[in-house]
Amino acid sequence: MRRLPICSLAGLTAIGLLALTGCGTKTVGSAVDTAADAGGERTIRAQQVMQLTTVHTKTGMTLLEGPVFDEAGRLLVVDVTAPAGEPKVLRVDVRRKTSREFHTDDRGTYTSAQFSPHDGRVYLTDFSHGDIVSLAPDGSDPRTFFSGEVDGAPMNPDDLAFDQEGNLYISDSRGMSEGAAKGRVVRIDREGKDATVLADGLAAPNGISFDADYQGLWFSELTQNRISYLLLDGKGRAVSRHIAIRVDGGIAQTDSIAVDARGNLYQALHGRPAMAVYSKNGERLATVEVPARAAEGLTSATNVAITPGGTQAYMTVSGPAGGYLYTFDALAKGIRQSNGG
Repeated sequence: MRRLPICSLAGLTAIGLLALTGCGTKTVGSAVDTAADAGGERTIRAQQVMQLTTVHTKTGMTLLEGPVFDEAGRLLVVDVTAPAGEPKVLRVDVRRKTSREFHTDDRGTYTSAQFSPHDGRVYLTDFSHGDIVSLAPDGSDPRTFFSGEVDGAPMNPDDLAFDQEGNLYISDSRGMSEGAAKGRVVRIDREGKDATVLADGLAAPNGISFDADYQGLWFSELTQNRISYLLLDGKGRAVSRHIAIRVDGGIAQTDSIAVDARGNLYQALHGRPAMAVYSKNGERLATVEVPARAAEGLTSATNVAITPGGTQAYMTVSGPAGGYLYTFDALAKGIRQSNGG
């Protein structure tokens, strides 16, 4: 999820909300600037699909996150700052450019969404309360899957990824509000009973995604603008960890991560309505950005979902102008690792 400025977080905390700073495979209007810059990097200009939200009167902002396609090709999107009673999860028909409420409640601050390969339910991370909540595919039957402390400390779960067996891997942004490197990567077994810390001492971990082969996890640290790689042993245990990519974001910071079928990383940026695309070897391949004429009032591109089996990508973009969906052609086809989280 895109971290709000720490000063904004404090204001949201005061009102009980926050304690932290389409389905087709054909192109529907994205454009690529074929002229590379001096470094050989491409610029991909995303095109607006639709506006989904306006700034909420009660919270003073809107922040879209966690796009994920369901089996019917409909897109789910969470609105992190939606107040009680307003849609906290939206279901979007990207062909018809319509949306409707999928879920709301009076408590959750949801920052990501993803469907489990184990039970088919959609899982949401509640940043403010440290909970993982699940819903039936139609939005009914809300359940608290996990709640409580992990190794003696509560979580601030931001993004999530599933392995092939349905176990959850969480970026825990603990310590963000005070600017302390207390963040973690946490593994929760698919029954919600066993929670294990795989990495700690992290600076506001945000995006998290398996690589294309499920050999390890990519995760970003918001306040350090870096992406690390956590190698796993096949049983969900950490083998090694290293800093893989240092993101030159300027005033922008590293948000959520998605991975396509070729293993390319799509690193969302908070502070700029854009995404940086890297190869698995750390080469900067492209920048996806909102055209300058449309960028006023848009301050972040938090996440992306690439159509499963296709290359049409849908990016969540937000700011004082509202919450929007933008689309572009991804560099490779979408897989589970580029659908939600």
